[in-house]
Amino acid sequence: MNDLKSMSTDKLWKLYDEVVPILGRKIATEKAELEARLRKLEGAGEGARTDRVRRPYPVVLPKYQNPKNPAETWSGRGKTPRWLKTQLRAGKKLNNFLIDRASVQKRRRSA
Repeated sequence: MNDLKSMSTDKLWKLYDEVVPILGRKIATEKAELEARLRKLEGAGEGARTDRVRRPYPVVLPKYQNPKNPAETWSGRGKTPRWLKTQLRAGKKLNNFLIDRASVQKRRRSA
């Protein structure tokens, strides 16, 4: 380090001109290696995603039905629908909205 302090300005510039191209090449090769590693990692992540198949979920039949609008149903999964929240806040019980499976099956058989 003391050698650099004692060197003349001309010698320091000459050293600088020698060092800059060497550092440029080293930086370029390091960057190329890092980009190759990144491409390899990205490729591995994509391959894992495409090979993985989601398992099929069974169809869930609705359990609850809005008596005012029979088209509005809820399976009991996920967020509680607005129509049901308002009815529950009004003091009604969840069991009041259960769909009678026996009557549904009779309608399907007759159709």
